[in-house]
Amino acid sequence: MNRIKTTFETLKKKGEKALIGFVTAGDPDIDTSLKLIKNMCSSGLDILELGIPFSDPSADGPVIQRSSARALENGVHTAIVLEMAANIRKTTHIPIILFSYYNPIFAYGAKKFYNDSLKAGVDGVLIVDLPLEESREMTSKWEMTSKWVENDLSLIRLIAPTTPLSRMKKISNSASGFLYLVSKTGVTGSSGFDASNIGKQVNELRSVTNLPISVGFGISTAKDVKVISKFSDGIVIGSAFETLIESGLENKNLPIIMGKKVKEYKDATKL
Repeated sequence: MNRIKTTFETLKKKGEKALIGFVTAGDPDIDTSLKLIKNMCSSGLDILELGIPFSDPSADGPVIQRSSARALENGVHTAIVLEMAANIRKTTHIPIILFSYYNPIFAYGAKKFYNDSLKAGVDGVLIVDLPLEESREMTSKWEMTSKWVENDLSLIRLIAPTTPLSRMKKISNSASGFLYLVSKTGVTGSSGFDASNIGKQVNELRSVTNLPISVGFGISTAKDVKVISKFSDGIVIGSAFETLIESGLENKNLPIIMGKKVKEYKDATKL
């Protein structure tokens, strides 16, 4: 069963868009992180984007950079993230996407990462700094094994706001699960976006793919979610969730606060 495909199809029938929530695994600590994530999943999150902490997150703004630093200080690494994913899978049926830079996967080993991700119940992976042309070393045939099967573990591709139509088509043809359209140039957590321009980019992208299109970067309020929901299939929120975590590091009610925020965002996806 392809949980990502099923999720988007089910939501479309209900007149809803997918709420995709990012958090860094192990932030602020493993136990608290699991409590936060499980509460988010039970509060209406449609797809979980679980970040593998990395020392040099070049595409991320200060908030997510600090979340990675906190997780790394707690000794969180790829194997622990996979253990967390397996733990989360026991309590939820929503798709789990691993968000990572390529270095942690390269160090872990592509074959081992693929197999262990499937064992943990992971549905897809998004590698922010691995261009199409360079990803073949990860997805090509391994010795004595078959290649990366995207029907089992979807490879989510990023589309930049500056990507021309011809390259959109090329990237889309190599993607599975859904496409992640970056709303603007810059890093995660930067504020503001041009809704009309994003709408045009979504329409362009739809002309070359049948995959669901999700939009992320700069989306932080329920109003933002409602605006983007008019033309996208999914909305990705990350820095806003991590800001809540960072502002509530000593708050025992943080899981409840995160759950309420998920419900607020989710309500805005219902057209």
